[in-house]
This record gives sequence, C-alpha cells and structure tokens, in this order.
Amino acid sequence: MNIKTIKSKTNLLGLSKKQLEDFFISIGEKPFRATQIIKWVHQRGVADISLMTDLSKQLREKLEENCEIRAPDVVYEKLSNDGTKKWVIKVGEKDLIEMVLIPEKNRATLCVSSQVGCAVDCSFCATGKQGFSRNLNLDEIIGQVWVAANSFGLPREPNSRHITNVVMMGMGEPLLNFEPVVNAMNLMTDDNAYGLSKRKVTLSTSGIVPKIDELSKVSDVALTISLHAPNDELRNELVPINKKYPIQQLLDSVKRYVDSCDDKRVTTIEYILIDGINDELSHAKELGELLKQLPSKINLIPFNAFEGSDYLKPSGNRVKRFQQYLQEQGYITTIRSTRGDDIMAACGQLVGQVNDKTRRKERAKKNLIQTKAI
Repeated sequence: MNIKTIKSKTNLLGLSKKQLEDFFISIGEKPFRATQIIKWVHQRGVADISLMTDLSKQLREKLEENCEIRAPDVVYEKLSNDGTKKWVIKVGEKDLIEMVLIPEKNRATLCVSSQVGCAVDCSFCATGKQGFSRNLNLDEIIGQVWVAANSFGLPREPNSRHITNVVMMGMGEPLLNFEPVVNAMNLMTDDNAYGLSKRKVTLSTSGIVPKIDELSKVSDVALTISLHAPNDELRNELVPINKKYPIQQLLDSVKRYVDSCDDKRVTTIEYILIDGINDELSHAKELGELLKQLPSKINLIPFNAFEGSDYLKPSGNRVKRFQQYLQEQGYITTIRSTRGDDIMAACGQLVGQVNDKTRRKERAKKNLIQTKAI
C-alpha cells in the first residue's frame, strides 16, 4: 500500500523578518518580499495569501501551495465586569495559554504569555504552581498579538492602534524562551508590523541575570523587574530563582542594561504586597535604601488570591502606608489597580483556565509536570 506523505506548510506567522528574507531567497525571490508579507500579515491582519495584491499571481500561487498563515486557536474568551478581556488559547495538541487585554482611558495593554506554565515557581503566582510544560514558538507568541489586534475587526487599518502597549507578563518567564521572545518583540516594534514604540513594549523578568546581559546586546525594550522583596532571605522564599541570582547581581545586570540603552531609563520595579509577609513598613524602608543605586519607579501590586494559596491581600491602609513611605523618599510609586479578577485574569492568576470546573481540573492534571531545572 502506498502511503502519500503530506508536506507540511511553512507558517509565515512564525518567521522573523530575517527568517522571511532567507525564505524568499531560498525560493528565488528578492528579500524585500519579506517586508511585503510583514505588512499584509502583521500590519493588516490578513491571513489569505490570495488577497496580497502587490505580489504577482505566480508568487501568490507558489506561496499558497507551500505556506500558510495560521494563528493559535481561541478556545474561550471572557469579558470582565471592568472591561478586561481574557482569551484562553490552544497551542499544539493539548496545551493552553492565556492572554489578557486591559483597556484604560486612551490606552489598551495586552499581556502576552511566553511559555506554557512556568519553571520559576514564584510562591505567589498561580502560573508557577501549575508547573512547566514547554516554551512557545514565535507564531504562538506573536500570534497572540495578531489575534487580539484582529478582534477589533477586519480589515485592519495600517495605522490602527487599538493595542497601544504589549507587556511580556503573561504565563512564563520570557528570558527563559529568549530567541522567540526577542523575535516577537522585534515584530511588535517594526514600523511595517505593529509599529509600537520600544517604550510601549515591556519585558518583565524574575531576574535571569545572564539573559538580561544578552538582551542588552539585541534589544532596548522597556525592562521591568519582578522584585517582591527587599532582601535575599525573603526573596529566596518568594522568588526561588534568587538563590541562583541574588538581588545585588540582579540590580547590577539591570544597571548594565540601562547603560546600554541610548536614552535615559527609569526601571520599573514590581512588588506584590502580601499581607504579613512583605508589606511591613520595615520592608518599605529596606526597599527604599536598596533602590537608591538604580533610577527606578515602583509598581505596588496587592496580592491576587487563587485556589491553593494561603497568602492574603493586605488591607488598603497597609498598601497606602507602604506607598506613602516610598513617595516620601522621592520614588514614583503607583498602586496597580486589580483588573479582571472576577474572570481570573489579574496579575498572578493566569493558568490556562476555562469556565468549566471539570475541564479546569482535567487541564491541570494533564499539564502539571515536575519543574525543570533552570
């Protein structure tokens, strides 16, 4: 019996600009075709190659035969009472990830995932508690932006800015999936793609020191540090990666990153406040002293509860007291509004959930694997 081999098509959504240029050269075309494809796919949101009218009919036929533009599948979406929108997206055969769109006045921030689960295992984060499954590919990362941008309707206008900011703060540690994340951020800031300012694309990291140094050589997007403690003893408990890359090593790498940028940078420090754990006035004083070495602003995030955690959210008065002290020391200190917690879309709550409790348990059982060594 003859078995016919089905040739897999190249997903153009999963190619960086350099990879697209190499692809077109490999099929005997000029590399400038890459820019044309980027405009059609990322700037206009077009998935139908036959509509790409500035390509010759012959080239379109060749591309249709050998290529596709395939984004990850949305399996569930939910709108919060406060306007926050969450998508649960299927990647591969069984894995689920989440992305969240947070509208606020004239701004809309998309929170994008970089991994299925997370190996860093911060004690206050639901994502880490589900374990680590795998890294996302480029098409699965930039595909989240593509899906969200297209949700505002097609055809998409080239200069549309429905999404004004993208933050790599969803599921996973971005710097542990380095190349796909960098390639995705390059597309986000490409004028022929999503056209976002480098100040409007933010990478949040728990502190993978060698990768911060590596990032400084290839990118200058905004950098946010998930600190959450003012000393190593406490941070070792909250953010276990601190045992490998202690706070001072982390801050030194951030200073090197800032020095490599061609503009004046103020680094955002994220600090989740947990009742009775890291929210005392003594912690605020210690944090103020620690950050004197680094131009920074501080984003305080009251802890968001999730199933299986014993941590509690501090009272509003404790949060305000913490903020007030840091402001008195001259730091720009904001309190992040809790958005989307009614649909489990708030910071630290993303685990690839759907609205059916049975399916949630099944999903957790299938994807909960032993944390990989970093």
